[in-house]
Amino acid sequence: MTSSRTRLCSPLLLIAAALAGGCASHAVTDDAIVTNTSRALGLPPQAFTISNRADSGVQTTFQARTDGGRVYSCYVEGSVSVVGRVVSDAICQEMRQSDAPASARRSATRPTTSPTPACNALLRAAGRCN
Repeated sequence: MTSSRTRLCSPLLLIAAALAGGCASHAVTDDAIVTNTSRALGLPPQAFTISNRADSGVQTTFQARTDGGRVYSCYVEGSVSVVGRVVSDAICQEMRQSDAPASARRSATRPTTSPTPACNALLRAAGRCN
């Protein structure tokens, strides 16, 4: 009885294992990318375009460009299982315009001369009043 059960279960396990795996190119549809990116960015699907899609294993990377000109680097992960296609939420990070750290970009936009603060007791005690 055990050997016939093993012979029956083995092919079923192989079929289940084949269905449980799946690469992103089959699991992640363009519609899933648009829907999940819309949710992640908080924008309607008409407000951005998807480009540069690349599937690698279970991960799909792509860029989303908004109508306002902002560019986001995004990815989703997906697979096909016995319950159907499963696609993660989109994870997006806005692409910066420069390699400079944010603090350097902020200081570049600040005026070079700062207004002299009003003299108060603390500044007087520190010797900072003119």
